[in-house]
Amino acid sequence: MHLDVVELRNFYYRTGLGRAAQRAIRDQVVNFWPDAERQTVAGFGFAVPLLRPFLNDARRVVGLMPDQQGVMHWPAGLPNVSVLCPETRWPIQTGFVDKLVVMHGLETSDNAGALLEECWRVLGPGGRVLFVVPNRGGLWSRSDNTPFGHGRPYSLGQLEAQLRQAGFIPERHAAVLFQPPSHRRFWLRWGPVWERFARRLSGSLVGGVIMIEASKQVYAQTGSGSPEAVRRPSRVLEGLRPVPEAKPV
Repeated sequence: MHLDVVELRNFYYRTGLGRAAQRAIRDQVVNFWPDAERQTVAGFGFAVPLLRPFLNDARRVVGLMPDQQGVMHWPAGLPNVSVLCPETRWPIQTGFVDKLVVMHGLETSDNAGALLEECWRVLGPGGRVLFVVPNRGGLWSRSDNTPFGHGRPYSLGQLEAQLRQAGFIPERHAAVLFQPPSHRRFWLRWGPVWERFARRLSGSLVGGVIMIEASKQVYAQTGSGSPEAVRRPSRVLEGLRPVPEAKPV
């Protein structure tokens, strides 16, 4: 079940907790992908808050929003690059995207398998995709105060298994949003400090969100690859005489 785009916009752009979550997740995205110069970067679901760092250097940036969710103009004050599209039929050519971010898309999808197939289709060989999903064992997936409290939460093992089944190769992962999903001033004020401290102990502390990067690897077909090998006739059956065709009586 997808959330409405108005609810998502209000959370990330008009609440202190949403801005804190946006900052923490976006910083980790930039840590994974510090450079996207002359590349095509796309986001699906409600990933546009994470795409702003790529607007200056990327060749193009596209925000894909599912029709069950709705679409909004983005980025504010600049020409619009967001588009409304069916969940599993994106208006993008095959192999066109270099980097893809999926947030509030996989866990709310009605057909996660078909969505992963579409992610695979639009990525070029060697392309990278970053999934941002609620952590099954975290506090954020248990709270209705945030968008991460909706849809299917994942454990790291569940997400990696689903990505491998879809043909992706999991590369690395991280946990973010260690601060409680609270709108209280105390947690909002000390949230960045708590975030930096908890990341050093991420092996023992549970973050509210799992981020996993996966790659699309396309391998060449085995064989000689020589056109001459195709044109050269086979001599395996040489010397055998054809059996005369039987005639009807």
